[in-house]
Amino acid sequence: MKMYSNKPFIVGIGGTASKGSSTEQALALALSAAEEAGGRTQLFGGEALLALPHYVPGSAARNNDGQALIEAVRAADGLIIASPGYHGTISGLVKNAIDYFEEMSRDERIYLDGLPVGLIATAYGWQATGGTLGALRSIVHALRGWPTPMGAAINSSGKVFSDGICQDQAAANQLNLVGRQVVEFAGLHVMSKPLRNAS
Repeated sequence: MKMYSNKPFIVGIGGTASKGSSTEQALALALSAAEEAGGRTQLFGGEALLALPHYVPGSAARNNDGQALIEAVRAADGLIIASPGYHGTISGLVKNAIDYFEEMSRDERIYLDGLPVGLIATAYGWQATGGTLGALRSIVHALRGWPTPMGAAINSSGKVFSDGICQDQAAANQLNLVGRQVVEFAGLHVMSKPLRNAS
């Protein structure tokens, strides 16, 4: 894996209302892989998403949690979005966070234009993982982002995660690849930026 002097900044968004959810653990593992590949990361997990009011156009500037999310996404060189599969598609909690991206509709870089976006879907069954992953890809395309070639579909019906460790090697490999691909593609963009101090 190529390392970059300008460390790509990767923002992770996802989780559920349940603390320590499989979705958030999967996201954290993908972000760890991104860090190992040379990226800097910031996580907006379930607790951060729960703090977001229902999105209303212009509302991000009126609440600190929404503003923090948008400023992080504006600064990002890549994203990783993780959602549980609820009734065959993404959860309302994750969709509400994504709705805040509307605040970037008039930015110089509109929405996620040109950004690599890694996607993770977790569900109690394969059918829901496929539907959720497909929905996430459609949303990222609509926001002008680039879904990475690898999207992780994790069947969490068994005990896949325990204390932040993935017990299933195939699932762990998927998450590792998602994190690495986001950094790899993000690195192509940051190489042309002026050097900045890595934190």
